Amino acid sequence: MKKIIAGLLLAVYIGGLQPVIAQVKDNLKGDISLSGAFALYPMVVKWAEEFKKIHPNVRIDISGGGAGKGMTDALAKVVDLGMVSRDVYDVETKKGAVAFAVVKDAVVPTINAANPVLKDIKAKGLKRSAALNLWSGKCKTWGDVLGTASKVPVHVYTRSDACGAAETWAAWFGKRQEDLDGTAVFGDPGVASAVQKDKIGIGFNNIAYAYDQKTRRPYAGLTIIPLDVNGNGKIDPEENFYDNSLSLIKAIVSGKYPSPPARNLFLVSNGVPTKPVVVEFIKYILTEGQKYANATGYIGLSKTTINQELAKLKK
Repeated sequence: MKKIIAGLLLAVYIGGLQPVIAQVKDNLKGDISLSGAFALYPMVVKWAEEFKKIHPNVRIDISGGGAGKGMTDALAKVVDLGMVSRDVYDVETKKGAVAFAVVKDAVVPTINAANPVLKDIKAKGLKRSAALNLWSGKCKTWGDVLGTASKVPVHVYTRSDACGAAETWAAWFGKRQEDLDGTAVFGDPGVASAVQKDKIGIGFNNIAYAYDQKTRRPYAGLTIIPLDVNGNGKIDPEENFYDNSLSLIKAIVSGKYPSPPARNLFLVSNGVPTKPVVVEFIKYILTEGQKYANATGYIGLSKTTINQELAKLKK
């Protein structure tokens, strides 16, 4: 992609005399509005910051509210792009939704770092069947979760807003968001905060809300439950990659962390975008913008996927 940087000074020599200084201006102007998934919010903020360095005359407005809000706003043309952290449903496609995969991340189960049975949790991990029982209201103690004699109660948290994180987490054990039982809390930050305050709580969060992007470690007061993917009742060395977000990202890329709860994140428009500033923003995200994915706690797309998504802009 060619870049014209506003304010770039070019020295043009005429007949070998004094240089004439010319100012090259960026001509891209306009507004872009986005709303939706908390999962995608930090990444879009970073892309917006970098895009505005190249195109300072562009105004970008970003708000959260959950994937459901992002999809609703996009279909109603309240915003140019909805941030959606789940697959698009057929009924939404029929209403005009066009989804562009822009980056990948994952949902992880989070607990309080001071949990009284933390050692057993880390050693045994979370089975798919235990997750199903937890968010179905069948597990009352951590012993029920781990298959031990522990009588320590377990408090389960879920999301109150229609969101991709809950939909994706539920999909791991064959359910939908509306099937999830537990104390409902609004937003990714809300669930993280609830678990940080509850020593026997368990919730689920997107990577950006579970790990501090500066330290790459889980946020203070939180820790991640490793998934017992093979279901053998213990966390094997190849299943233990949660100490920092970089090792988790590598596990997602290699397929060691399952999909779901890993998944693509999308920007959704009503029809193929035609507004020049929106088209350029999507192109930027799918090209130069991909280099910011890992540093922001996400996983960049493959070249094949990028080419597929760019091709949608030409339809």
